[in-house]
Amino acid sequence: MKSLVYVISDIHGQLDLFQQLLRDFDPMLHQLVLIGDLNDRGPRSKECLLLGMELVQKQGCIYLRGNHEQYLLQFLQDPEEIAERYWLNGGKETVNSLLHPGATQEYSPTEIALVIRSRYKELIQFLTDLPYYYEWEKYVFVHAGIDLTKADWHQTSLRDFIWIREPFLNGKNHTGKVIVFGHTITPSLHGDGQTTDLWFSDDKIGIDGGAIFGGSVHGVIFNPESLIQDIEYQNMKGPWKPDF
Repeated sequence: MKSLVYVISDIHGQLDLFQQLLRDFDPMLHQLVLIGDLNDRGPRSKECLLLGMELVQKQGCIYLRGNHEQYLLQFLQDPEEIAERYWLNGGKETVNSLLHPGATQEYSPTEIALVIRSRYKELIQFLTDLPYYYEWEKYVFVHAGIDLTKADWHQTSLRDFIWIREPFLNGKNHTGKVIVFGHTITPSLHGDGQTTDLWFSDDKIGIDGGAIFGGSVHGVIFNPESLIQDIEYQNMKGPWKPDF
């Protein structure tokens, strides 16, 4: 068991920022934990997903499911129903990355799903098997949060692990755990729409600096007692703009 955990969240297809954070990762010292949303919105989702899978297979990384990994899987299962909503939430960039630029204009959702399922069988199975949370020492690492109304937070619904917002953010943390999460960007959590610093409240730590919207990514290092280092890189390329 490594003595330090290095946590990254919400890369959203920004391979350059992902690679910058990984330069600070020492596999001899750190247990790497990716807490979801490597794909969608950013232009290099395929490379980010494949790198996440490689880090699990070769470095023993823990890669947790986010709502955008789930979105991709749902699209592949029910493409005609999901496609429009998925495109609006950044899925178009993932499809174009997995296939080729303009693929969403050339093919129907059903055709796209068939090709992706055929070409990326290993990746799809890998994403299907992703866990929802990781416990280490006094910490719970999770994409969106947990259901704080449950007597045992482990009974949180699978959907809430990857989608929950206000009930978790506003609820009282009675778990005795420090909950480290992404999903809700820290500029929103800080309430000013621009502060990308980590967010701390009631033994909850939000680490998604909203890089895809023009903010930053964080790589956060914990020892068993506390947070010991926050590595932050700004998105210098500008925010994602939905292609409606």
